Amino acid sequence: MKSVLTRRFGSGAALALAGAMLLSGCGGGEAEGEKTDKDPSGELTVEDAWVVSADEGMTAVFGILDNSTDEDIVVESAECDLSPVELHEMNMKDGKAKMSQKEDGFTVASGDSYVLETGGDHLMLMDLQEPIHAGDEIEFTLQLADGDPVNFTAVAKDYAGADEDYEGGDDHSDHGDEGHDDHGDEGHAGHD
Repeated sequence: MKSVLTRRFGSGAALALAGAMLLSGCGGGEAEGEKTDKDPSGELTVEDAWVVSADEGMTAVFGILDNSTDEDIVVESAECDLSPVELHEMNMKDGKAKMSQKEDGFTVASGDSYVLETGGDHLMLMDLQEPIHAGDEIEFTLQLADGDPVNFTAVAKDYAGADEDYEGGDDHSDHGDEGHDDHGDEGHAGHD
């Protein structure tokens, strides 16, 4: 299933259904061994993209980067009109999840997928210029090492995750308490 979520998901059963679909590879109806999630044109695509709703400050973007080419693809940066965007990774430090900027980008292996998920690598909007409400569709552009841009849309969802700290050069260590900055170590949170 290659699509951008366009329906508004609340909490509870809808999120559980979305998580089950993501964890099952979004299959269903496919013959065994048949793969329909690869783009025949051979490119990087973004599937099941979503962004955590937030009024201000920082928030995160998740989804699946799918490389249907015969070469590895490196995502060097990302852009959004609403905020500067950084590529982030998660690490454990002193028993607590800490996120930091991933300087070398995200490498998506040939014919493979790279999951941006809570508690793992993700895109981080660093300083929202306006609120993002549940149901909003937000436009993003990934900049690849070969110079090609990849545009995608992420739907906003409400989500309150685990507490994390940011280890960056700027003073963004306090993300507030609105849930938009907390996208911790609960697997595919927001899909549970």
